[in-house]
Amino acid sequence: MPESQAFTLELEQIEGYEFRVKFDWPGNAELLLDEPEPLGHARGPNAARLIAAAVGNCLAASLVFCMAGKFKQKPGPVRANVTGHIERNEHGRLRIGGFEVTLKLSDTAASIGHFDRCLEQFEDFCIATQSIRQG
Repeated sequence: MPESQAFTLELEQIEGYEFRVKFDWPGNAELLLDEPEPLGHARGPNAARLIAAAVGNCLAASLVFCMAGKFKQKPGPVRANVTGHIERNEHGRLRIGGFEVTLKLSDTAASIGHFDRCLEQFEDFCIATQSIRQG
């Protein structure tokens, strides 16, 4: 993989705070974004929820890659539950204060070979989580 890659998304306003997102991968479905009420109509996720989904997906995928890709284990489906916290900063502006992510395995950790090694390493390979942590 090259040191640097670019990607492009296109967002188009539909009405109010609803936007359609078109991704740069052929065949990917468009995504509808919206703000929650009272600002929007909550017809789709807002930016904070997309970031939460990205963090949860990235952590789950990194763990799966470690178990299945690196150590050739078959862990079964993995679930991620993400709770996001919206807070006000010192200027009264809403910001994401943090996320709590719980990953749930189908199998017990003890039955998965090299699980301890994966648990030590997988977060460091998560592009979304580490990018957010670093700012």
